[in-house]
Amino acid sequence: MEKKTKKTASVVAKASTDKEKTAAEKPKKAASAKPKAVAKPKPVLNNSTGSSQAKVEGVEKKPVKVAKKSAAKGKSQTVSHGVGRRKRAVARVWLRRGKGAMTVNGKDFKEYFDTDVNRNEAGLTFRVMNVVNYDADINVYGGGVNSQAEAVKLGVARALVTHNPDCKPDMRKWRLLSVDSRVKERKKYGQRGARRKFQFVKR
Repeated sequence: MEKKTKKTASVVAKASTDKEKTAAEKPKKAASAKPKAVAKPKPVLNNSTGSSQAKVEGVEKKPVKVAKKSAAKGKSQTVSHGVGRRKRAVARVWLRRGKGAMTVNGKDFKEYFDTDVNRNEAGLTFRVMNVVNYDADINVYGGGVNSQAEAVKLGVARALVTHNPDCKPDMRKWRLLSVDSRVKERKKYGQRGARRKFQFVKR
């Protein structure tokens, strides 16, 4: 019994010394800890103007106004837009202030269309209406060259009418606004073509 009491006394003494050591170490750690960073003030929303202004140390920072980008020099603004179609060709036309030039897919329309027939067809609207003060920037895709030329003619006519409706009667005389809706008919299953049948032999 004496041995057990001696052991328990020694255990209690060790526990008390350990507690004293931890209590002595705690203030040192607290002293060595880094001070917490002070949070910066958040921008205050000014209800009267609706703009956010950050107030730091009594100084108000006004929002910076960003200047709008000016339009590129040398390119005039678009006056009107028109779309012309023929078969599978689609021509999108943008009219701008200029000297009567026509560009198709980045090229002059005389370079893009290789025959005089297609050139006359594409530039017919400008010649008939005697357009001198506008340039036509055209984007064409789909179909063949012949159908593209007719699509350009219709697209330019529609763009001019949207800009100046007074020229519509003159365009009607030259049939520049009439849409040619003819499209190649598809081949049918079990036939040689759209309407063509296979030859029938009875004997």
